Amino acid sequence: MRWGVLATGGIAASFARDLVAMEDAELVAVGSRSEAAARAFAERFGVPRAYGDWASLAKDAEVDVVYVATPHTAHRAAAGLCLEAGRAVLCEKPFTMNVREATELVSLARERGTFLMEAMWTYCHPMVRRIKALVDDGAIGEVRAVHADFGITGDFAPSHRLRDPALGGGALLDLGVYPVSFAQLLLGEPAELVASAVLSEEGIDLQTGAVLSWESGAQAVVHCALDAATPVTATVAGTRGRIEVPHGFFHPDRFVLYRDGHDPQEYAPDPADGHRSSYRHEAAEVMRCLRAGATESSLVPLEGTLAVMRTLDAIRERTGVRYPGEAA
Repeated sequence: MRWGVLATGGIAASFARDLVAMEDAELVAVGSRSEAAARAFAERFGVPRAYGDWASLAKDAEVDVVYVATPHTAHRAAAGLCLEAGRAVLCEKPFTMNVREATELVSLARERGTFLMEAMWTYCHPMVRRIKALVDDGAIGEVRAVHADFGITGDFAPSHRLRDPALGGGALLDLGVYPVSFAQLLLGEPAELVASAVLSEEGIDLQTGAVLSWESGAQAVVHCALDAATPVTATVAGTRGRIEVPHGFFHPDRFVLYRDGHDPQEYAPDPADGHRSSYRHEAAEVMRCLRAGATESSLVPLEGTLAVMRTLDAIRERTGVRYPGEAA
């Protein structure tokens, strides 16, 4: 399967590193707004074709699928360009800036009959898939509560992309998408939510916390931060037990199942699954779908992506975070 990569930043490099190690994948083209950056990336990963613009990559008929790794402010434009040219697309998270943009991409993909998937690697991770299977099989009874957090800390100047509104800065879209996606993987789209945020002078969220509620009575408490080194853990609690996921819950290297009347059971990955931070699982899912003639993934369904975007929009509505170009 022939891949193109659109953008040349850190996450594009990480994806390319894992992709070129896969026997059934070939990285054949890279596109960037800078020809020099595209050429440097191509030399680094042995890519035969480097383009100094996005359109040339999108029009490359020798590319089966494009991985979009731009900042999320450009996801709508970059992914849309590729879909319009007939290229299948794997688009980084957050899928877009808001549900309006997300809906436009999904509609475009469906109109063209072209494959589209959000690069929510968590959903494709073998350990997370195991958690999902255990929950679905009733290992902990009915899920009643989910807790998940993702916080980091650093010297982020106002001009840093994480704090710049023009680049979609803020904790929620960059980090909070993981706790929200984890909760909705297990419980679906919430019926109600309440949220609060601490905003920076630029108007982006330095911290956001939300309580999501379902008609079943289940709740999820999710939190994200740019100014607090949180544990980055998750817990799924049910009527007959719980699952605890340690640091790095969105790509775990282990988790523990606690069940009434049983000793704790620790799950560890199969060594054949590779490193916990490998992007190859999402790449493999894309290729599985394309070979089967599918236009979307059952692991990362488009309706699920839209549901997460609706939740992110609702949280931002309640906390007052808006980006340039969005209606007040």
